Amino acid sequence: MSFSGKIKDELEHTYAPARHCMLAEMAAIYDHCRKASEEEDRKIVIASENELTVRKFFTLLGKTFNMYKDYPAQTVSFIKKGSGYRLVIDDPGEAEKVRSAITVTARDLRSCCARAYIRGAFLAAGSVSDPEKSYHLEIVCQEMRQAHFLAELLSGFEIEAKTVLRKKNYVLYVKEGTKIVETLNVMGAHVALMDFENMRILKEMRNSVNRKVNCETANIGKTVNAAQRQIEDIKILMESDRFNELSPALQEMARLRVKHPEATLKELGEFCTPVLGKSGVNHRLRKLSEMAVEE
Repeated sequence: MSFSGKIKDELEHTYAPARHCMLAEMAAIYDHCRKASEEEDRKIVIASENELTVRKFFTLLGKTFNMYKDYPAQTVSFIKKGSGYRLVIDDPGEAEKVRSAITVTARDLRSCCARAYIRGAFLAAGSVSDPEKSYHLEIVCQEMRQAHFLAELLSGFEIEAKTVLRKKNYVLYVKEGTKIVETLNVMGAHVALMDFENMRILKEMRNSVNRKVNCETANIGKTVNAAQRQIEDIKILMESDRFNELSPALQEMARLRVKHPEATLKELGEFCTPVLGKSGVNHRLRKLSEMAVEE
């Protein structure tokens, strides 16, 4: 099961205790999954490729309106058309009662209801990429007003969401890992939140280790290249008459560098008699290279 699938499976079984919050969640599912046509104007038709979404709406109907309360969602045979699932309230009176109750605006929603609405919208049209690969949460909206409405609700929890037009849809998205965690918390997906955090921590640890390894590898490479250049310069001097004219300290450093090509400046200094610091070693090696250039 994908990471998004695990989140939606958890959200299907997450219910707010208050009726007004359940209505808010129904409102989100209705807004993102309703089917409207001239033949269905007086009906409510909820259609989705995700059975969990339709099943959640069905269960909420039972909890808020006592509709279908004698039929558990698991036993109901939803109408399946192609890869989609549908739930139909074909009684005009019942449809109008439900429609009137779930009509909301941002001003109508308390903080708890806003959480429920965001949960319903994600269940209906949301997804989260695998956190091991990237950080990306999105909710696909058919209309711009839906994206703006969700962005307004999320901003109430200090979560900044952006919108992009993708083909004919308006996609609301959050890309920062911390903000995705906060969004999961708002929706009540606490198990998924912990899974996301664990994967995020492991990913950041791996990245940190890789950065350190790459840095150390680069430093080793620089040290080896520098040592190789120094040895080449020293060999030029050794092959000339000037080597015997060098001071004993420079001759000692030249021989030590050739003998210990992989040694660091600190290690070369420890081989010297008396022991020499890194700056002293670097000064002598630079002097040797300058004299080699003169040859």
